[in-house]
Amino acid sequence: MLRQQDVGHRIVVRRIVGIREGRPLFSDALGELVELSETHLTLATAQGQLRVPVAQVHRAKRVPPTRRPTAAAVVALERAADEAWPAPTRDQLGDWLLRAADGWTGRANSALPIGDPDRPLPAAVDAVERWYADRGQTPIINTPLPLAAPVGAELDARGWAARPPVLVQTTPLPLRPPATSSPPGNAPVARRTPATAGQHSDQPGTAVADADRWSSAVVELAAAPSAEWLAVAAGRKGSLPDAARHVLTAVGQVRFAHVYDDSTLVAVGRGTVTGQGRWLGLSLIEVSPVARRQGLASRVIHELAAWGVSTGATHAFLQVEQHNTAAVALYRRLGFTTHHTYLTRVAPH
Repeated sequence: MLRQQDVGHRIVVRRIVGIREGRPLFSDALGELVELSETHLTLATAQGQLRVPVAQVHRAKRVPPTRRPTAAAVVALERAADEAWPAPTRDQLGDWLLRAADGWTGRANSALPIGDPDRPLPAAVDAVERWYADRGQTPIINTPLPLAAPVGAELDARGWAARPPVLVQTTPLPLRPPATSSPPGNAPVARRTPATAGQHSDQPGTAVADADRWSSAVVELAAAPSAEWLAVAAGRKGSLPDAARHVLTAVGQVRFAHVYDDSTLVAVGRGTVTGQGRWLGLSLIEVSPVARRQGLASRVIHELAAWGVSTGATHAFLQVEQHNTAAVALYRRLGFTTHHTYLTRVAPH
């Protein structure tokens, strides 16, 4: 049967659709698994989204993608992602990248083993371990799969741990239209006063007002993050050292999305254009609990995507942990599919 690790991958499901002469009738469905719960699984098929009760599932398994990306495509996308999340301390080991950012996020504090390290694999891993030890950091290596499978095997032999799998997902631009209309571009609107905002309470009869409240919210894009935006990032990542500000801002083409409710920041996002102008990278899409399930994340992504298209970007990418089923489902609705996966490997202490 399926596990949470299969979310975001293509699966085939054989389900029971009826009984004839005392024998079950089966139907097969093929698609991308977008949600898995104790009672249902949901997959996106060529005919649309299909929700299947677990009780009706006779057999289900992951299947290989119809077309695997080439090694060159994985390398190109990983390098574009590295440009979009630039660690301030960098070095190279042959073609491998060594990155450090005072411990802020795994991506900015890990080696990226793509290409030739210019030495035998065991010696390359030894060199990675020394480089991070010299900086007082635990060695971490991000292994894109299946490209870096030999590196993973070497790390297995050394007892390195593995964090949850991450999906690297992509889609062509422009994105699919949003489900609901939104204000054009960055058109200014008046933010409500606290007294007006107070009318939107959890009282009967406020559903229409609440819907209007969020439909009128504007996604504002800025070339630099506000103090409130940085506070959200710090809350999500646990801290915000100087190295983090470098990671967030040291990109030639970058935009920071802000959505306010009155004077309160309720949604954020970050977009970058890298990879010789081809790739829009999306990161730090966050909506405060009070504003979730109102379409704000989708609108933030669409606004950043529109900006990316205006710069000439032709594709978008993002990275999402495989077990974050809600985010995977949202991105699937926007047209994202899994390009490849990676594992973050951590050296034993």
